[in-house]
Amino acid sequence: MTDTLVRFDGPIVLIGLGSIGRGFLPLLEKHIKFDRSKFVCIDPVDTDRKLLDDRKLRFIKVGLTKANHREVLTPLLSGGPGRGMIVNVSVDTSSVDIMDLCKDLNCHYIDTVAEPWLGFYDDPKLTLSQRSNYALRERVLDLRKRRPGGVTMVNCCGANPGMVSWFVKEALLNVARDTGVKTDVPKTREEWAKLMQRVGVKGVHVAERDTQRARDPKPRNKFVNTWSVEGFVSEGLQPAELGYGTHEKGLPPNGFRHDFGAGAGIYLAQPGAGTKVRTWTPTGKAQHGFLVTHNEAISIPDYFTVREGDKVVYRPTCHYAYHPCDDAILSLHEMAGNAWARQPTWKILDETEIVDGVDELGVLLYGHAKNAYWYGSRLSIEQTRKLAPYQNATGLQVTSAVLAGIVWMLENPDVGIMEADEVDFRRCLDVQRPYLGDVFGEYTDWTPLAGRPGLFAEELDTSDPWQFTNVLVK
Repeated sequence: MTDTLVRFDGPIVLIGLGSIGRGFLPLLEKHIKFDRSKFVCIDPVDTDRKLLDDRKLRFIKVGLTKANHREVLTPLLSGGPGRGMIVNVSVDTSSVDIMDLCKDLNCHYIDTVAEPWLGFYDDPKLTLSQRSNYALRERVLDLRKRRPGGVTMVNCCGANPGMVSWFVKEALLNVARDTGVKTDVPKTREEWAKLMQRVGVKGVHVAERDTQRARDPKPRNKFVNTWSVEGFVSEGLQPAELGYGTHEKGLPPNGFRHDFGAGAGIYLAQPGAGTKVRTWTPTGKAQHGFLVTHNEAISIPDYFTVREGDKVVYRPTCHYAYHPCDDAILSLHEMAGNAWARQPTWKILDETEIVDGVDELGVLLYGHAKNAYWYGSRLSIEQTRKLAPYQNATGLQVTSAVLAGIVWMLENPDVGIMEADEVDFRRCLDVQRPYLGDVFGEYTDWTPLAGRPGLFAEELDTSDPWQFTNVLVK
C-alpha cells in the first residue's frame, strides 16, 4: 500500500482515545496527509494523552454531552480553511446529534456505531423496541431524509458494523461464480438485492471467533475483553436483534416486530448477552455464539430486500453470531450470575498482554446451492504487532475499516449520509486489506441440524435446516 492515500487540509477532531482511538492514530499519521496544527483529540479521561504529547498533537480533556457538544465542537471545526472532519470512536456520544451539527458546519463525519447519549441503554421510560439498534438506525435514516445530500458522512464504519458489509458483497460474488450464476458486479442496491435472491442466499451470520489469550488469568469481578467493555456490555444488555428473512416460517419464541421504520428487523424480549445461536467459522468450526445486537444485523437485510411495489418478496435473515475471547465469556457468565449487574472494574487487553490467538471475523452466507460459505479476515496478534502499534487483532480490524471509510469519504465528498453497505466495497477493501491478515473464503457442509437430535429430544424443522428456530439455542 502507498503510504499516503489521501490529503485533508481542514480541521480534524478525533473523539475518543480509548483502544480504537489509540490504534487509529498511527494509521491516520501514516496514510492521511493532514495539517497537524488543526488536529485535536478530545476525551473525558487523559490516561493516554502522552501519545499525543509525544507527537505534538493537541488534546482536550472533555466529555461531550447533549448540553455541551455544540459549544465544544463548533470552534474546533471552524478553524479552516476548508471543511472540518469528525472521527467519532467514543461511547455515549450521539451520532445523530453530532452529524446534525456537522450538517450545519458543512463537515465530514465518520463513526463505528450509531451511538446514543449516556442513559439510553438503560432508560426505564423506553420500551425494548425503542432502545434497540433498529431504533438507533432509524434515527440516522430520519436525519438523512430530513437533510438529504451535502457533505459526505459515513455511519457505522468499523469492523462490524462496517467491513462485514463489504465482505457480504465480495462473498456473494464468489458464491455466484461458484454456483454458475452469471452476473456483472451490480451497480445499485436493487441489483445487489436481486443477485442475492437469484443466488438463493437465505441468510447471513456475521460469524466471529476471537481466540486471543491473555498472559494473566481473568481476575474475579472484573470484565476483561479485547475491545471496548463499555460498548460490549451496552450492546449485550440491549434486546437481541436480527434481520428477519422471507424464508422464515414464523416468529421465534419471544420474538416481536417493530411498529415503525423499514420493517427489516425483529427483536427478542431478552438480552443479547443471554442469547446463543449456532454458527460456524473456519477456526472454531461449529460453535455457539452470542446474538448480540448490531447495526449490520438490520442494515444488511434492509439493503438486500427485493420489493415488488410495496410488497417485500425477498429478504435475507441476518444477525451477529459472536464468540468472544475466553476472558469475555467468563466475564459475561459472571455478569449473568449477578442479574446482569456490571462488574465494578474492567480491562481491555492490549497487544502486550496477549500471548497468542486470532480474531476471525467474517460473514457466513447460507442456504444456497453450495450450502454455506464463510468469507472474512483471520488476523493474529503476531501479525498485528508487525502491522501497526497500540492495538490487538480485534482493534486493527476496526481501525483499518475507519481508515478505509475516510479515504472513500474524502474521494467522494458530497454524497450525503451513507451507511457502510452503500459505499464502494472494493475501494474500501483495497485500502483495508493490508491490515486484515489472511482474507479468504471457505465452504462448509455444516448446518444448524448437524449432530441433532442428540441425547435429548428437540423440536426441529427438518424440512429447512436454516430456519432461525433451528439456529437459536433454546
